[in-house]
Amino acid sequence: MQKKISIVIPCYNEEQALGIIYEKLVEIAAQMTQFDFEFVLVNDGSNDHTLEVMRTLAQKDVRVSYYSFSRNFGKEAALLCGLKNASGDYIATMDADMQDPPELIPQMVEALESGVYDNVASRRVTRKGEPLIRSFFARKFYKWMRKMTHIEIADGARDYRMMNRAMVNSILALPEYNRFSKGIFAWVGYRTKWIEFENVKRSAGETKWNFWQLLRYSVDGIVNFSNAPIRLASILGIMMTILSFCAIIFEVIRALIFKDPVAGWPSLVCIITFIGGIQLFCMGIMGQYISKTYMEVKRRPHYIVGETNRECEYNG
Repeated sequence: MQKKISIVIPCYNEEQALGIIYEKLVEIAAQMTQFDFEFVLVNDGSNDHTLEVMRTLAQKDVRVSYYSFSRNFGKEAALLCGLKNASGDYIATMDADMQDPPELIPQMVEALESGVYDNVASRRVTRKGEPLIRSFFARKFYKWMRKMTHIEIADGARDYRMMNRAMVNSILALPEYNRFSKGIFAWVGYRTKWIEFENVKRSAGETKWNFWQLLRYSVDGIVNFSNAPIRLASILGIMMTILSFCAIIFEVIRALIFKDPVAGWPSLVCIITFIGGIQLFCMGIMGQYISKTYMEVKRRPHYIVGETNRECEYNG
């Protein structure tokens, strides 16, 4: 019996790119006749004609299964849905915009077939064509993540990877609502081989991620996998308490020796504003953790499937 390879593709407004990547994957599947293929397409509440394209592909190719969400739940939910409904021995996750080169699939399969690796992941070694400020903060994010979480996330790591069934089952065993796939992939461990490639431009359409969305995604990743921000808030609180205590002692001694009462409200206002800012900053950090806990205990589904051509759990 031939092994099966599942290709999971989350899509959000990818009507222009979906057909292009499908044709390329079909071409690769035709070259790898020793494997069966299935294409798991997840429509993350697109407001263009992505769903219609999926229906068309499913009608002409029995290997295509699609799952369309009732609304936009986010890429993390789409990835989870794809992994849950993929039936292959090897499961790959990739974007629809061709920035994840499909030509790497045979190389990934070869590494898994060797038995040496459980996971073949990809990383970009260049960010050519990307805005400089975005590239700068992206590199800093990976550096901070490694330091704060003690989880090895390679600089330029993509969600594009291929995993064996054991690793996917371990990922699906993690039930948390607040998901950060790059961190989860690293946290579960397993033997990983990294494949490097240069940045590739989108085949069609426009990126769905702007700077602020990426910043929010980065904050979510840090909060989900590290308690370092809470420790930072505690350290800032201790430092401000010590600094304030020293200032009080200094002013008391100065008043006793030099008979120089503290004068002027501008300096007082600046100090109060500074301390107030620190307090709000620390409260904001704690609020992030409380909000994550709040979403976890509600136990809402990660997604709701509104339409599919396969049987599946509608609440993920």
